[in-house]
Amino acid sequence: MAERNRRTVRDLRRGNRARVVQRLYFDGPLSRQELGSATGLSSGSISNVVAELAAEGLLEEAGVVDSDGGRPRTLLRVAPAGGLLIGIDIGETRVRVELFDLSLTELARTDRLLAQHGYDVDRIVAHVRTGVADVIRDAGADPHQLLGIGIGVPGIIERGGPEGAVVHGQTIGWSAVPFEKLLREAVEVPPEVPLFIDNGAKTLGQAEMWFGGGRGAGIAAIALIGSGVGASVIHGGALVEESRRGTALEWGHTTVHMRGRRCRCGSIGCLEAYAGAEAMRERWHELGGPLPDDTDDESALAALLDAAFPDTEGAVPDPLAVSLLDDTAECLGAALADLINLFLPDRILLGGWAGLLVGPHILPAIRRHAAQYALSHAAGRTTIDIGELGPDAVTVGAATLPLAAFLARGGSRPRTPDESVPQSGAVGVPRRWRRAPAPAGEASGEPIPG
Repeated sequence: MAERNRRTVRDLRRGNRARVVQRLYFDGPLSRQELGSATGLSSGSISNVVAELAAEGLLEEAGVVDSDGGRPRTLLRVAPAGGLLIGIDIGETRVRVELFDLSLTELARTDRLLAQHGYDVDRIVAHVRTGVADVIRDAGADPHQLLGIGIGVPGIIERGGPEGAVVHGQTIGWSAVPFEKLLREAVEVPPEVPLFIDNGAKTLGQAEMWFGGGRGAGIAAIALIGSGVGASVIHGGALVEESRRGTALEWGHTTVHMRGRRCRCGSIGCLEAYAGAEAMRERWHELGGPLPDDTDDESALAALLDAAFPDTEGAVPDPLAVSLLDDTAECLGAALADLINLFLPDRILLGGWAGLLVGPHILPAIRRHAAQYALSHAAGRTTIDIGELGPDAVTVGAATLPLAAFLARGGSRPRTPDESVPQSGAVGVPRRWRRAPAPAGEASGEPIPG
């Protein structure tokens, strides 16, 4: 009985901390009185929690406001310097590592370029190791302030085994790679700093849902179009997952052409074999596009767009380039129609470096084809737009993985290497990222819904 009571007191204390730190993070700065109204906690509980969090360096004063006929009220906020977060994008052209403070302000970044088809596991691990060391050094940061490292990778993530997160990346030649184990052995950070490994399309989706074009949507589908293609579907701010812990949709390997082109996954007719940047480069080369054999995907896509949309006065668009982009738009539109029919999203966003580069040029055609291929009622309630967060969306989303866990723990720092913490899920949006105020959440110890 005594043990049960101790657990209950501990859980109540953690729940009270979570209410306060989450409300301040997403709605702050707030006064103690406002915190009491927002969380439903008594003034005594607010005072105790605020004193505890301030003593830990997690809260700080943010000015004062006049009150009606009373003493001025001190405003509180989560201290940006209260912790550090690292977000990593294992992309298809580079490994990007960014260091953030608690407000998700970038403190340092580094890019490690990848050679074409450069997914050697040892090389990727080395890039992560040196990238993490570089951003910590460049920012003059204390690695003991790290709250966690989030990593977005291509492929399917399997968890629960003794080696931690295992990556199955068929299109990049990764078969059951014990990525978490390899990183834990290589990356030089304190052992209590947790690693959060998830699919890159999922971290992109989480970033857009928290901070970007997905904000406020009931259901959103976020497409990542890079050298390959992926997607995530989000319901009301939480990613669609098996038991809340699954994988992003392998949307790039849905069929858009029967008996079509061979995809790098080994199948035929996949969306990725037509709409991925690598596939567009190959198709443009096959059509006679003026590309050297060793041209990378980004340069090839830029050349393709220049040919289809020349900016020189009097220049005539290359009909082959225009035709290729029209076909790509139709493939994307048909595949988006599948997402529309299956998930009935309010909103679809196109992201990823290739999506951001090509999307604005072919967005009207994508919308038109999606409407043609989807059920009319479903298509009529869905908007299709370009993502708002730009090329850093995956790293920002990756950084939200340890951030979400930190907030769910009520601001408690990680203590042991194998501490059980949430891997994902939207818990709200800090005020500086908002486009419109969010409704107040229920007073509970759970993350505040986004």
